[in-house]
Amino acid sequence: MQVAILLWCILALLATAVLAVLLSRRSGATATIYAACAIVSAIACATAFTGIGAVHSDTVHLPLGLPWMGANFRADALSSLFLLIVNLGAAGASSYAIGYGRHEAAPQRVLPFFPAFLAGMNLVVLADDAFSFLLAWEFMSLTSWALVMAHHRAADNARAGYVYILMASFGTFALLLAFGLLAGPDGHYGFEAIRAHHPSALYAALVLLLVLVGAGSKAGLVPLHVWLPLAHPAAPSHVSALMSGVMTKVAIYAFIRIVFDLLGPPVWWWGIVVLALGGATALMGVLYALFQNDLKRVLAYSTIENIGFIFVGLGLALAFGADHFQTAAVLALTAALFHAFNHSIFKSLLFFGSGAVLTATGERDMEKLGGLIHRMPVTAFAVLVGCAAISALPPLNGFASEWLTFQAILLSPELPQWGLKLIVPAVGALLALSVALAAACFVRVFGIAFLGRPRSAAAEEARETDRFSLGVMLTLAAICLLAGILPGFFIDAIAPVVQHLLGGHMPRQSSIAWLSMVPITKDRSSYNGLLVFLFIAASASLAALAIHLLASKAVRRAPAWDCGYPNASPLTQYTAGSFAQPIRRVFGTLLFRARLNIEIPPPGDVRPAKFSVHLEDIVWNVLYAPLEGAVGFVAGRLDVLQFLTIRRYLSLVFVTLVVLLLVIAIWR
Repeated sequence: MQVAILLWCILALLATAVLAVLLSRRSGATATIYAACAIVSAIACATAFTGIGAVHSDTVHLPLGLPWMGANFRADALSSLFLLIVNLGAAGASSYAIGYGRHEAAPQRVLPFFPAFLAGMNLVVLADDAFSFLLAWEFMSLTSWALVMAHHRAADNARAGYVYILMASFGTFALLLAFGLLAGPDGHYGFEAIRAHHPSALYAALVLLLVLVGAGSKAGLVPLHVWLPLAHPAAPSHVSALMSGVMTKVAIYAFIRIVFDLLGPPVWWWGIVVLALGGATALMGVLYALFQNDLKRVLAYSTIENIGFIFVGLGLALAFGADHFQTAAVLALTAALFHAFNHSIFKSLLFFGSGAVLTATGERDMEKLGGLIHRMPVTAFAVLVGCAAISALPPLNGFASEWLTFQAILLSPELPQWGLKLIVPAVGALLALSVALAAACFVRVFGIAFLGRPRSAAAEEARETDRFSLGVMLTLAAICLLAGILPGFFIDAIAPVVQHLLGGHMPRQSSIAWLSMVPITKDRSSYNGLLVFLFIAASASLAALAIHLLASKAVRRAPAWDCGYPNASPLTQYTAGSFAQPIRRVFGTLLFRARLNIEIPPPGDVRPAKFSVHLEDIVWNVLYAPLEGAVGFVAGRLDVLQFLTIRRYLSLVFVTLVVLLLVIAIWR
């Protein structure tokens, strides 16, 4: 019954996409299409929530696709959890777009593809055979590419779409090869048949690497991340929220489904590979984010950091699971799943906030913002909650899931392999550094964009966004607080998923006094979000009362950052570049080949000095730029083939046929 309802929801989304083609140029089409998407996504979200704790999975077979296999769809605990994440994010983005979408210059380029994109993500999670999975995966990629290319006339957007479609095709090809190896000699592509057939050690290792490439390219793992900071800022803000907060979770689902469910028992060194990639991704992502001035590019790079955090949890689960430390593996997997949910919430909130800022000011450059807390107070409050959550500050949800991850890292001395004993603490140190840098990054974002004085006329004239957008942002902010204060309820909801994959789960939080989050046993350290919240609230209230009673009643008002000069320019404030300068001097030259260009006017010239920072993506320069050059060189040489005569074309076909026949004969 559950799968049937979800399939009807997917069909409704596809019908909405067709309707959008017909209505996209009419007045009121934006609100109608997005409202329909919000309603359908809410129904799918409620249906998925009821299926997380179901004892038996629900399946549906449709006579579509390959003749001997058809299309198979299944909803178990794992797929239900990620369907909840997908549709919760979809409902939020659709509701936000009811107001935000009115500002879209060309809605006919977005409206038809938006519900189709939602349908594609749902189909990926529901698929129960390789053919249906890959077909839905490619459909999701193509529709998201169309949304990235909505503003294709901009040169940066066109390049973003080009890089994205190449990486998406590369990832799909890797997953195709992975499923080909999983199918085995019998050629069965149903997930049930794949579970019954465990590949050899060599094939299993190849599958792991291919899945890391296929799913990792969509999630944004370093060094497969190059498309993400290009594509996410190029799309409209509600689409960026879906791509960053939701689509990356579909990639996480693909990795978990294949590696934890279909591939068979793990090997201890799998954990080393996943841990190394996750740790490097977390650190590189936050460093890239810290050096950006574009608000949406900061959020895109921070997604890479959080994806690295999730993969570290998954790597720990693989390492502990291979050595049969079930309780530790359960803790690590719970942390990864909980952080996947949390990231989808606060990252969607932050992208919605950036969309509100972009609508109000027309600017994404933080150097041209400032003082928005006075002109957009509700948006500022919501963004502040999102910044605190993504910085892992208690009592918000980001701290709860990252705290669980560090608790799992502290159990690494129990592992018998010296490789794991060494790499896990090293990765833990990288995560600790990335958490600190993330806090600095989002102090920078909120301080430069919302505090101080306006740095441009657009920021000075900004106005609060529409009520739909504000309502969605405040709702997501409330979820961030609720998941941080009472994480036990969310961990209990995840427990059936962990039970399904690992055969165990964390202690039931609802049965523990005060709903403490106890990772393993009661004798270990625990975190009580509710008590932390009450302590912070009480301390803040007492401090405010003391200031009110004891401080002077005299009030003196002055502009922020006037430096003692009443008419000082707002440019005297700290800038985004100056805030990041100390960290850029430590890491920038080594990792990003940072170059500082300074233009100082000659004596007597009253023009201000200017400086600019140039950063290079070493991964792109080392890995992708030579590949791009080689492909361009080969394509240029093969260009002559389109100018051949008919006789030469026939001769070429004949020679090719002879060569193929010779190869087959020699091979036999």
